[in-house]
Amino acid sequence: MLEMRDKCERCETPLMWDSDAARICSYECTFCAPCVNGPLEGRCPNCGGDLQVRPKRAKKAG
Repeated sequence: MLEMRDKCERCETPLMWDSDAARICSYECTFCAPCVNGPLEGRCPNCGGDLQVRPKRAKKAG
């Protein structure tokens, strides 16, 4: 299951599970959109992979 980390690894901006600003690489490294679009230039600093919009989970019924 995908780990939904709750903050940007670079600037520590909070990224809740439903955040539109969360970006991840294939290793689930997590960053915010401003960091990805700015200094990181779309690349994960840990593995060099592409950073993509993190999928969202549906809210649990109940």
